[in-house]
Amino acid sequence: MSMTNVDMVDTGAKSARYERIALDIAYSILNEEWKIGELIKGRSTLSGKYSVSPETIRRALKLLEEKSVVEVIEKRGILIKSQKSAELFIKESQSKDRVLSMREDISKMIQEKRTIEDMMIETLDTLIEQALIMKHVGIIHPLEFKVATGSHLIGKSIGEVKFWEHTGATIIGINRNGQLLLSPGPKLVFFSGDVVLYVGNAAENIERVERYANKRISE
Repeated sequence: MSMTNVDMVDTGAKSARYERIALDIAYSILNEEWKIGELIKGRSTLSGKYSVSPETIRRALKLLEEKSVVEVIEKRGILIKSQKSAELFIKESQSKDRVLSMREDISKMIQEKRTIEDMMIETLDTLIEQALIMKHVGIIHPLEFKVATGSHLIGKSIGEVKFWEHTGATIIGINRNGQLLLSPGPKLVFFSGDVVLYVGNAAENIERVERYANKRISE
């Protein structure tokens, strides 16, 4: 026998074993490996050929018999009836596999769609959360100043310089080399070049902060 006929079509993941065996038998008939009118002696012959149980062979033959490809004759064997019917059976099987393949493709697309929808919902939740945060930031109007070279703040902590006592403003964050440090504690030390974010209630806070932050070490 030439190349295993089951291997000629990719049905392994889509069809049951007995369906693949029926298809293989149909290919054998189409390729004239079994001639029309030939009588195959018993299911045991096929059972041994395909290394499956007689019940699996029975189910495969039943498919072929329903399509008039073969005829099972009790106590005699399997009669090969029609090459044309074998060809039609192969085409129907291939059509069925295409439908099953499309079904699998559609299932994958549906799953991908659900994944995308979940990602969209997650992104939307994040966007809403960020919008709320920005809304509150807008209410308090954060201001900023940069710690200049020579400022008396350099090397000292927030608590040590008593920033609030001298300016009436509260530090809410420090941008240090692109890294934002939010809600810094009193032990955080000022570095030259730090961009300090702060808030205050009084209009004069800006002037007081600038004057205090720009105070030199020698002053």
